[in-house]
Amino acid sequence: MATRLPSAPPILPGLAYIRPLGSGGFADVFLYEQDMPRRNVAVKVLPSDVRDPDLRRMFNAEADVLAHLSAHPSIVTVYQAGISADGRPYIVMEYCPGSLAQRYRIERMPVEEVLAIGVRMAGALESAHRAGLVHRDVKPSNILITTFGTPVLADFGISSSLIQKSADEVLAMSIPWSAPEVIAEQTAGSIASEVWSLGATVYSLLAGHSPFERRERGQNTKELLRRRIARASYTEIPRADVPESLQTVLSTSMSRDPARRHTSARAFADALREVQAELGLSPTSLEIPDEEWAPASAGVDFTDSALRGPARSHLERDSTRKRRSSTGVSGLARDEDTEFSSPSPSRRSAVPWIVGGVVGLAVAGGAVLVAMFATGVL
Repeated sequence: MATRLPSAPPILPGLAYIRPLGSGGFADVFLYEQDMPRRNVAVKVLPSDVRDPDLRRMFNAEADVLAHLSAHPSIVTVYQAGISADGRPYIVMEYCPGSLAQRYRIERMPVEEVLAIGVRMAGALESAHRAGLVHRDVKPSNILITTFGTPVLADFGISSSLIQKSADEVLAMSIPWSAPEVIAEQTAGSIASEVWSLGATVYSLLAGHSPFERRERGQNTKELLRRRIARASYTEIPRADVPESLQTVLSTSMSRDPARRHTSARAFADALREVQAELGLSPTSLEIPDEEWAPASAGVDFTDSALRGPARSHLERDSTRKRRSSTGVSGLARDEDTEFSSPSPSRRSAVPWIVGGVVGLAVAGGAVLVAMFATGVL
């Protein structure tokens, strides 16, 4: 996909722009400060051209999927969504200051930490699958780290339904972590392909590179990666601290035949937990919903490309407010929110005050007369 310049940050009510966080294939992410309650948030925004129904459909789906799943402790939290004053859909999410996008390439991540991350991500995927959803883009850069150091799964922008598949479903992939059947365009996403991607992600965190990547220059073109993944020949991770049992778990998760992989994300998590126990580690808690669990809201409509959510059709700017000491986006947003909440005292009619004063004097005078009668003065 061709690179593009990031769009300008939108003016949003109650949010003050701070700086850009990143730019992807179809959306930009900015850091804002929320006014009430006070906190930093990440705002994902579509670029100015939102007439493409596929972009709007994917964006709507991400907001709805996160609304279904963000209560999960290992899935990024969504706070709100809407339409900016210039007509761009946006999602306000939890701000995560870190990610695994590059860390595994520049440092040797401990086996204990990687196992815990794998179990947490498996729990997140199992929960999504039980809600009838697949992520379709599991990879290290989509694992963010919260301010409390907890890994969370993010970027559900190309997620889809396990139940209802549309004929014009967009086929999107991150090749180094995609299963052979996805590379061959035999499926756009399934539980088996998610297991593969999660296994490939855990492999990457331990090996310092994706499973079929080579160190030699010119050996990692998309076509060469596709060919190696299609053959799916597992290469063991050259680390003495990675036990043979973990190599077996990963090679099973990345079997060329989907039927030979772990049957679910939970089964993959259970296998990782067994490795933890073997190493004398405390097994990471597997956070998945009960069998009777179902999302509280209606199912996600992956065909919806309408502009949805609270919209700001225009920004009100009162020239009399330009001398205020507060500046920046937050000042404008607060002005917009409060401008029509109550009239200014200088603009109120004087009649209610006059009438109120006369009535007050009459009531007070009457009270004095009653007291004088009661004490025998009158």
